[in-house]
Amino acid sequence: MNLIGNIIWIIFGGFFVFLEYLVGGLILCLTIIGIPFGIQCFKLAFVALAPFGMEFQSSERPTGCVSTILNIIWIFCGGIWIALTHLLFGILLCITIIGIPFGMQHFKLMGLAFTPFGQEYSRK
Repeated sequence: MNLIGNIIWIIFGGFFVFLEYLVGGLILCLTIIGIPFGIQCFKLAFVALAPFGMEFQSSERPTGCVSTILNIIWIFCGGIWIALTHLLFGILLCITIIGIPFGMQHFKLMGLAFTPFGQEYSRK
């Protein structure tokens, strides 16, 4: 079921979300300061390419307050807009019964896009 959901996701917009994260990551990596944020964009790109069957959890590794500080900077420098975009697409997709599974994936991506530092993902 995850394979079918991911194929439909890619055909109907998931590939464009992947490309947006990828281009954003490349632009952020042009500066030394933006490299950590660009790496998070690359992680988000590959999660957004096939979100069905992915699980997110807080990192087990001790990072101290670094991930919190980076999440705060991320939120103010664009993370809030990315999360709001996923929220809007999730609401629009949940209007129809067929779109509910895809809307739920946008809600899942919204949480990850809001605070990506200190998060790990894995396949079910």
